[in-house]
Amino acid sequence: MDISEVTKRSGIPASTLRYYEEKGLIRSIGRQGIRRQFGASVLEQLALIALGRSAGFSLDEIKQMSGGKGEPEIDRQMLSDKADELDASIRKLTAMRDGLRHAAVCSAPSHMQCPTFRRLLGLAAAGVIGTDKKKAQRERHHRPG
Repeated sequence: MDISEVTKRSGIPASTLRYYEEKGLIRSIGRQGIRRQFGASVLEQLALIALGRSAGFSLDEIKQMSGGKGEPEIDRQMLSDKADELDASIRKLTAMRDGLRHAAVCSAPSHMQCPTFRRLLGLAAAGVIGTDKKKAQRERHHRPG
């Protein structure tokens, strides 16, 4: 199928498909005129990429798992490690949510006088909660995919 059909069936823009091909995540099987042609398996590959991205894997990590023979070669330890990262993120986000909910109803005269809010400030300043600095840095240096 040509690139426009892949775009239509997957909902992924042609520019992203070309980028994925450039990164080695998918492969065209040739051209018909100026249009790239892809095998039917590309839709499954794109679904795997979407799943990996949803789980927080980088494109480079997804490429490692894509395998060279058309079948994914998923590293189970990598999956386990990512699950551990997600658990840590859930704990951080839960602490942030709970702190914000408390601050929203706290009876202290100001948030700066609330011990729970002050604790939240300390955790944020220490980098224990808040944005993932490494991820933010990677996103600034890589194109979206």
